[in-house]
Amino acid sequence: MAVASAQEFFGERLPKKIAERPQIIEKINAVYRFVIEGQGGGSWTVDLTQPGGKVTAGGTQGDCIITVAAPDFLAIMNGQLNAQMAFMTGKLKVAGDIAQALKLQYIFA
Repeated sequence: MAVASAQEFFGERLPKKIAERPQIIEKINAVYRFVIEGQGGGSWTVDLTQPGGKVTAGGTQGDCIITVAAPDFLAIMNGQLNAQMAFMTGKLKVAGDIAQALKLQYIFA
C-alpha cells in the first residue's frame, strides 16, 4: 500500500515498523531528525536510542538530519525514487553522521 503523506508515514507506518523490529532498533542506537520540506511536509524526530524507539513531531536535534522535499520523500517511500540516487543528485540531504543514515535501510525496508 502506497504512502500517501509524510504525516501518515511518521504517525502510523514508522511506529509500527519500529515496534515490529525491536532487535534492529538496538543495533541502530541513534536519533534522527527528518525535515520534509514543502506542502505536506513537517519535521519529525525518530529516537532509536531508547527501548521500543519513539517517533515525535518536531524536534531540533539528531545524530543525523535528513532533509528532502515532500514529493521526493513520497517517491522514495513508494519505491519510485532510489534514496541513494536522491542523495547523489542533491534531492536528499544528510547532515551529521552519514553512517547512521545508511542504517535507516533496516527500518525502511
